[in-house]
Amino acid sequence: MFRLGLVINPWAGVGGPAALKGSDQVADAAMAKGSYQRASDRTKTALKALGQFANQVQLITASGDMGEDLCVEMGFDVEVAYHANNSPTIAQDTIDAAKAISKLGVDLLVFVGGDGTARDIANAIDHTQPVLGIPSGVKMHSSVYALSPQAAGELIVHLMQAEFVSLKEQEVRDIDEQAFREGRVRARHYADLSVPELGGYLQSVKQGGIEQEELVIQEIADYVQEIIEHDALLIAGPGSTTRDILENWHLSGTLLGVDVVVDGEIVAHDVDHQQLKAIVATHEGPVYVMVTAIGGQGHIFGRGNQVIDASIIKTIPRENLLIVASRTKLKTFEGRPMIVDTNDTELDKQLKGFLPVIAGYRDQLMYPVSDGSND
Repeated sequence: MFRLGLVINPWAGVGGPAALKGSDQVADAAMAKGSYQRASDRTKTALKALGQFANQVQLITASGDMGEDLCVEMGFDVEVAYHANNSPTIAQDTIDAAKAISKLGVDLLVFVGGDGTARDIANAIDHTQPVLGIPSGVKMHSSVYALSPQAAGELIVHLMQAEFVSLKEQEVRDIDEQAFREGRVRARHYADLSVPELGGYLQSVKQGGIEQEELVIQEIADYVQEIIEHDALLIAGPGSTTRDILENWHLSGTLLGVDVVVDGEIVAHDVDHQQLKAIVATHEGPVYVMVTAIGGQGHIFGRGNQVIDASIIKTIPRENLLIVASRTKLKTFEGRPMIVDTNDTELDKQLKGFLPVIAGYRDQLMYPVSDGSND
């Protein structure tokens, strides 16, 4: 099941038809002028795009008109993570709902509103959480929104079908509504959020759309080097992709084994589990794991890299699990998910879903991960 978080700001855009140049703190005035709520209808348009895939989605949302009512009406499998404390709802409800939903773990958090809603979402979640906005506001300066509700729905379907969907940092921007009503536009950058967008052969390609593998590996190596912190320990799993990345750093990696890198130097070659566990336990800085899909079934854990077992993986933040693969390699899976088989059922379930795969420089793709079960 694709776990889709949903937060609807029911009052987003209500100020538009009333010519109030925004919706913050003017809901009553807008309704008095004959305005109407449209956020739910626009969300419905997006969710309709899921069509035949609707039974493969679980919606994790907030109560009432923040998501639950619409999801039940449309027949989705629904879990309510947050019950609104205010009627009508306010910005704090959006923030609290996003926090509660994100905490439960979702593959994508969809929110419905305008720039004010995007700002609330940015204040609520870890910015590594993939998000997507459905446009429903008056002010739409932020680039975190799909072009339309229909486009948002289609993008979700592409994610579910394991097509190449990149993760890009996009800006959350907002303007001073009071200044705007006085004829002055004051926009500012608040934050960046991780937003999926349709990928394609955008980088490191030759004519005909065929990747140049050597250049792709160089780009991945540059990006991984940019991600990891100066005092970090990097566990490099087996495989030609990870070995070639190390070679781009002028390091001699082990093709079939696990190496440990600290501050740009290999401190341990071809370690066993006990050695690796001891090294990790004594390292005071952050720890990263870099793995690629191994074998014909695309295992990222459990085939060839059992040295990096569940006891080690559990100590590492999810965002520090770096999966690396070129688009060409991912295409060989023909849409099949990558596999985790750590011999720890609960950990495998936690790793299921959609994880970012580094496929180039500042280029990440959302790709499905399975524990091999039929759930």
